[in-house]
Amino acid sequence: MGIQGMELCAMAVVVLLFIAVLKQFGILEPISMEDSSDGELELSAVRHQPEGLDQLQAQTKFTKKELQSLYRGFKNECPTGLVDEDTFKLIYAQFFPQGDATTYAHFLFNAFDADGNGAIHFEDFVVGLSILLRGTVHEKLKWAFNLYDINKDGYITKEEMLAIMKSIYDMMGRHTYPILREDTPAEHVERFFQKMDRNQDGVVTIEEFLETCQKDENIMSSMQLFENVI
Repeated sequence: MGIQGMELCAMAVVVLLFIAVLKQFGILEPISMEDSSDGELELSAVRHQPEGLDQLQAQTKFTKKELQSLYRGFKNECPTGLVDEDTFKLIYAQFFPQGDATTYAHFLFNAFDADGNGAIHFEDFVVGLSILLRGTVHEKLKWAFNLYDINKDGYITKEEMLAIMKSIYDMMGRHTYPILREDTPAEHVERFFQKMDRNQDGVVTIEEFLETCQKDENIMSSMQLFENVI
């Protein structure tokens, strides 16, 4: 799996990997025609009960049937209704056995753990997934910025972007062909900042990120890849 051009389409890499994992573990399973669109979520098998179906439908861009299907897959993988970081890392370790997905899983977990309480509820998961799959371009880009802004101070630094790129490289880069050099992630970061850091102050703001991304045809095309996943 190649990751050339990652400095331009890093979000596509992030989301495609995430969706691939969800499909592999049955969380994005096909929606059965036998599901009742009027039925409520089955809650008896979990300890944490999600918000009501109507409320989740209002918060997201999923139908009731889609929410039921997502919840069934989520429940199968996470019977307690909660996902902690160790579980997230374990799932990724199974999906990428030849690489080290620990750091990547950590960053992605933090992006979904909106309230920072150390656990992803079904609500956290489905709201984030709704943005990635059904959100506007602006919403998707804001989600990506939040992923890269590791310390949540409103800026992306070279150190933060390098950490993200290295985590992707550690997970899959060493098994690409041709094999990437050790300094490849740093080169991606330099190109990213040359493009994004408009005033050359060493950091990328949300305004710079949004403006640059929305002018880039490759990034805009990548935003359309996920809309018909489920």
